[in-house]
Amino acid sequence: MDKPRGIPIVISSPSGGGKTSIYVELAQRHTEFFYSVSATTRPRRAGEENGVQYHFLDEAEFMRRRTAGDFLETARVHGHWYGTPRGPLERALGRGKDVVLDVDVQGGDSIRRVYGDEALLIFVVPPNLATLRERLVRRRSEEPALVERRMANALDELRRAPEYDYIVVNDDLRRAVDEVEAVITAEHLRSSRLAGILDERFPELGEG
Repeated sequence: MDKPRGIPIVISSPSGGGKTSIYVELAQRHTEFFYSVSATTRPRRAGEENGVQYHFLDEAEFMRRRTAGDFLETARVHGHWYGTPRGPLERALGRGKDVVLDVDVQGGDSIRRVYGDEALLIFVVPPNLATLRERLVRRRSEEPALVERRMANALDELRRAPEYDYIVVNDDLRRAVDEVEAVITAEHLRSSRLAGILDERFPELGEG
C-alpha cells in the first residue's frame, strides 16, 4: 500500500492559552513532523527569530504574497495579518508527513474548509479566565488595553471550541502535550484513514 498522505493538524487556542508552548514541546518530541511556520505582520517580540516563531513581513510584502496565492489561508487578528504558506505544507503532506499548524480559530476554519475531514483540529483551553489573564500580563509585552482586548476575544474564541474535533485543557504543559500526542496517534488509527489495509493484509476477504 502506498504511504498514506500526512494529516494537517491544527492547534488553536485563545491568545495566552498555550498553543505555541505545546507546538514547541511537540517539535522537540517529534522531529518527524513538519511544523508550519506562519507569516505575520505583527512586530517581533523579544527573543523571537525570523523563520522560527514566524516569518515576519511588512504589510506590503504580506499583501503581495497574498495576492500571488502563496498563502493557504490568511486572517487579520488584533490588527495584524497572519497567513499559512501553501507550498511547504502541501509538499510535506504529499510526502506522508503530518503537518502541525499553530493558528487561531479563523485559521482553523480555513484549514477545515480546504481539507475537510482530512484535517485534525485540536482546541487548547486554559484552566480558567483568571489563569489566562495572568499569562497575558506576565508577558509584559503588551499594553493593558490590548490585554483587555485579548480577554474579550478569548470568550468569543472559547465559544468556538466545540466546533473542533478535540479539546485539551492546558493546566499542565507536559500532560497537555501527552494528550495531544494521544489524539494524533488515535487519529492515525481511524478506520476512514486506513481504507484498503484490510484488502492488503487479508486478500482472502475478497474471495467470498
